[in-house]
Amino acid sequence: MSFEVDAARDFDHNALAGTWNVLAEAQDASDDWTDTDVAATAQVQRSANVTVNASPEPVKAGRTITVTGKLTRANWESGTYTGYQDRPVQLQFRKKGSTTYPTLKTITSGSNGTLTTTTKAGGYFRFVFAGTPTTGPATATGDYVDVT
Repeated sequence: MSFEVDAARDFDHNALAGTWNVLAEAQDASDDWTDTDVAATAQVQRSANVTVNASPEPVKAGRTITVTGKLTRANWESGTYTGYQDRPVQLQFRKKGSTTYPTLKTITSGSNGTLTTTTKAGGYFRFVFAGTPTTGPATATGDYVDVT
């Protein structure tokens, strides 16, 4: 069974995110007996977003670039996205012409979900958040930095 939830309409407390029990109830035809039990669990997660910006653009070979971004998640109480701090976020890099994004390093989101790190390379950079039990995963679109 599946059902849709509109967080703006159905949820007004962030604490509703997490593991929910899915109950099953059985009842005999004469209504003499009813049994309810946990049939399964379901994970209800707040949506997350992550952004990325690598600069300067373009950069000379061997120079350091700064990669910034922000990790946010849905705040069901305010109806907005707010910063998600103290969470591990991977910085990934893809060379031009490649299709894979190996992880360069993992950083921790700062105050208000800010992300800042430095590295030396040109190509596509993105931040990836793996998610938590209460917040879903998020991947930024790669930001390209050309090497001159």
